[in-house]
Amino acid sequence: MVSGAGAVLLEAGLVVDGSGGPSWRGDVLLRGDRIAALGEGLRGRLPDGLALVEVEIVDCRAKVIAPGFIDAHTHDDAIVLRDPLCLPKVSQGITTVVTGNCGISLAPYRTPQSRPPLTLLGADSFRHATMAEYRAAVDAAHPALNVAALVGHTTLRFAAMEALDRPASGDELARMAALLDSCMAEGAHGLSSGLFYEEAFAAPADEVTALARVVARHGGIYATHLRSEMQQIIEALHEAGDTAFSAGVPLVISHHKCAGPANWGRTKETLPLIEALAERQKISMDVYPYVAGSTVLREDLVDGVIDVLLTWSDPHPAMTGRLISDIAREWGTTEKEACLRLKPGGACYFQMQEEDVERVIAHPLTMIGSDGLPHDRHPHPRLWGAFPRVLARYWRERRLFTLEQAVHKMTGMTARNLRIADRGLLRAGAMADVVVFDPDTIADTATYDKPMGVSLGIERVFVNGVLAYRGGQGEGAQVLARAGRMLTRAATMCA
Repeated sequence: MVSGAGAVLLEAGLVVDGSGGPSWRGDVLLRGDRIAALGEGLRGRLPDGLALVEVEIVDCRAKVIAPGFIDAHTHDDAIVLRDPLCLPKVSQGITTVVTGNCGISLAPYRTPQSRPPLTLLGADSFRHATMAEYRAAVDAAHPALNVAALVGHTTLRFAAMEALDRPASGDELARMAALLDSCMAEGAHGLSSGLFYEEAFAAPADEVTALARVVARHGGIYATHLRSEMQQIIEALHEAGDTAFSAGVPLVISHHKCAGPANWGRTKETLPLIEALAERQKISMDVYPYVAGSTVLREDLVDGVIDVLLTWSDPHPAMTGRLISDIAREWGTTEKEACLRLKPGGACYFQMQEEDVERVIAHPLTMIGSDGLPHDRHPHPRLWGAFPRVLARYWRERRLFTLEQAVHKMTGMTARNLRIADRGLLRAGAMADVVVFDPDTIADTATYDKPMGVSLGIERVFVNGVLAYRGGQGEGAQVLARAGRMLTRAATMCA
């Protein structure tokens, strides 16, 4: 989908290299799909065999040059195939998405429409019986960004089990392990689980540990949507930590939060526990920078206290974008009754406290993931705005961390934690995934009322050395090329 990339000199910018170390003023030279050189005055000392007339020079004064952002937590498995321009992500400066989170991945599962795993990825999406089939589909789609895939525990359960309201039998677990082993051999980055969801809640820790041991043999990671992010969160954290420790795999705690008003402030408990677990094992977290979460409609989350915003409803699509409390009032029902009438559907749940979000996002073990749901009719604004929001709100306004630390949370830290090779850092020889942004104007525009807004301040995004996106107002913002690739796991990464 793209012609061969030439040479581009990003000149005189503030180079924030993704390592978390000090930034510096200088140049970054892209040649082909790699970073060829970094330094000052590169215009006058180009590598051998490269003439100045062959180089496109981009003035980056007053701009930041950084590694392309890596979205640690997405549900983009199907959307990279259906809408390969990926505008919501590349317009944020994202050059790689990590798919297959919360136990739900497209592979390895092929199913009739009557039995899809949840609806986070679209009801008719599960057509890939192997990771190799999914890789072939990504290669054929030529998305605008790179894809690194996890294998979902729930997807494995669907592939191996008829009934999901119980633990897997020995034969079923062996089937799941064989599928996972094949996916890992085909380059998957690890295993994810979503024990919070009904389809996986009956799975005991031993079932997940057995699968995580398969991942360990391949040098992968284990990411988990905890069994509880509410009252039982401490027990759920211990379960996740013990599972990963027993299996010998690094643990990623997905979208860490303390959900529900009764649990607000409990990050003062959870973060010290995570730090204690980190003394014996490798642990990291991802987080999105909002006080509302978003998932399928569940009446147990509709408590009559927090606001719940409908993002889609099959039986009542006209209600999309409205508060369930207003719908219930109009219908003369309770909110739980309204929720049941609206199902199947999805919602944003305003279930977090800002102080908790700030504690998590500022923590040194935390990286950034959008957790956006691209198939929702009225999506959570995190789908379009998570990464610029971190820089605008939590770096520039709140000063919770330095610019270098903020970029590290979006790039080098994520590449290291998720075993993504040759990305996340600006260094000679690394892949040329690069974003140029204005540190004074970068900001999210997506809101809960108008969730599909292109972010400000993202000027250029290069994916594998190709200019994939140029920012601008309104129609001026556009995806220019689709140069993304399916990425394979790095067996080891330096600390």
